[in-house]
Amino acid sequence: MTDAWLQALAQSPWALPAMAALVVGDAFLVVIPGEAAVTTLGALAVAEGSPPLAAVIVVAAAAALTGDLGCYLVGRTAGLERWRWMRGPRAAAALGGARSALDRRGATLMFTARFIPFARLAVNLVAGASRMPMRRYLLLAAPAASAWALYQALLGAAVAALIPGGTVAAVIASVVVAIVLGAAADAIVARAQRRRAPDA
Repeated sequence: MTDAWLQALAQSPWALPAMAALVVGDAFLVVIPGEAAVTTLGALAVAEGSPPLAAVIVVAAAAALTGDLGCYLVGRTAGLERWRWMRGPRAAAALGGARSALDRRGATLMFTARFIPFARLAVNLVAGASRMPMRRYLLLAAPAASAWALYQALLGAAVAALIPGGTVAAVIASVVVAIVLGAAADAIVARAQRRRAPDA
């Protein structure tokens, strides 16, 4: 990765569509780096002046909502046990926890889960499988997707503004910060679930 390569990426007409594709894919496969793509373009918006930060946020929000809606529709049409991976212990625990939490505090869960990869997938599938009305789903998912996009893009922009050393340093630092914050959120959620397990 070099400054020249990142400058070319920032100016490319494919930067935003590629980011959108990664964000949509990330809704289904958590190993796809959707967060890193948004954070990277947020950093480039500050370090290189392109693509525009507002465009990064709007495209990321639309892509996040599209991916989440896709998961919701999969849950609604296929249910929660159609594929073998859904019946594994980790998936079964995540889906069961999401179902229980969605019944108790749907709005909070939909918003919070958008920021946690495995939780996001589980909650969207369960929302569809439990036949949450589409209107209610969209009223919860759209603000969550917008907040997520705003957070990821502004995180990249803020780190790029604070880190000296050029574009490469800004992009690497912003992605590392995003990964660390994401891992911390995952660890906090896992710890909270372990604490609740004996009480269940």
